[in-house]
Amino acid sequence: MPDATTAPLLFIDRVSQSYGRGADKGAVVLDNISLTLNEGEIVGLLGRSGCGKSTLLRIVSGLNRPSAGEVLYRGETVSGPVDGVAMVFQSFALFPWLTVLANVELGLRAKGVPEEEARKRALQAIDIIGLDGFENAYPKEISGGMRQRVGFARALVVAPSILLMDEPFSALDVLTAETLRTDLLDLWVEGRMPIKSILMVTHNIEEAVLMCDRIIVLSSNPGRIAAEIRVSLQHPRNRLDPEFRRLVDQIYGLMTRRHDMAKAAAPGAFPGLGLGMALPTVSTNTLAGMIEEVAAPPYDGKADLPALADSLQLEIDDLFPVAETLQLLRFAELAEGDIKLTPAGKRFAESGVDQRKKLFGDHLLAYVPLAQRIRRVLDERPTHHAPATRFREELEDYMSEAYAETTLKSVTTWGRYGEIFAYDESTQAFSLENPQ
Repeated sequence: MPDATTAPLLFIDRVSQSYGRGADKGAVVLDNISLTLNEGEIVGLLGRSGCGKSTLLRIVSGLNRPSAGEVLYRGETVSGPVDGVAMVFQSFALFPWLTVLANVELGLRAKGVPEEEARKRALQAIDIIGLDGFENAYPKEISGGMRQRVGFARALVVAPSILLMDEPFSALDVLTAETLRTDLLDLWVEGRMPIKSILMVTHNIEEAVLMCDRIIVLSSNPGRIAAEIRVSLQHPRNRLDPEFRRLVDQIYGLMTRRHDMAKAAAPGAFPGLGLGMALPTVSTNTLAGMIEEVAAPPYDGKADLPALADSLQLEIDDLFPVAETLQLLRFAELAEGDIKLTPAGKRFAESGVDQRKKLFGDHLLAYVPLAQRIRRVLDERPTHHAPATRFREELEDYMSEAYAETTLKSVTTWGRYGEIFAYDESTQAFSLENPQ
């Protein structure tokens, strides 16, 4: 493994990113991010979808420019793609009409490296990454894991100082991802990769603890640094090691803690207040399933989130929206990495179908402002009908069109389940089935 030095390879200085025009900058994706990357370390950017992890990585790579702040690579401002920084993408991003060898050579040829030298270096990278014998294969002829190895070889062949990785294992099946992750760590520990440091994006907590020396936890809406955690465990790391489990539990606790900047949305972690509360797409079947899982043995009403994630085979991007929606609806409470059913959650688990719907509808009206608004408008109108556009346009005063669409769709699904209103897909209109 490369030796660490005191001078940082990379310095991210008060970087912010927002989108929009004029005085209204629209959505703030990143807010005042500052961190360093030193030689000899793997640093992970950990957070949920939408926290700006990939945006920050693109800014570091020079593919995007920040709205404010700057990135310094070896003391020089990054204003575009720079030598010494290479990226591995989640989606492989290979050219299907080129062989493995030609895909790996591509970056060298673009830099004007002579053909013979490019061929030699590409073959070396292919050998290092474990693809020897597949030089003449095309991407369609090899597995997903092998295609991602081609992506690694293409990044390594230019001998970068910094390797950026944007969720490089997330598109792979569990076993393939574990094999590739282990092989990459072996190459890093043995010093066989021509790189000084790795900056990686992940939403997998165990992956971060398994690979990284430092973990930067980003909060969402906007993306800010919520915590920095150092991992001193030696490689290879054992997932069953008590210290490993302690770190995983600590990070789950951090990511479920209510930070000051999110108090306006408390309880829960949804941005905004009142009608401005952006909601995720979570089905009522999933919500009921989570309640049932936590209510049943061995949890009996209270579960450790890491254990629950393992038993349900859920990543944090799948687990947290469900758990937080249950908290929003007061069916559960989240604290320090645990989820605990409230008395209402326990009643839901013990109830029949009709009782569940009634309880869900009552909580939806009590704790979700958009559901309250739709129901009140329907009650007040003589026809007891209202078009969906009326509420979508109102939401767009508080959030983007995409968030407005997602939020309205979620509340529509939840409201229909709780039978607080009906919705006609063909006319895209809400109504009361049994107006009082």
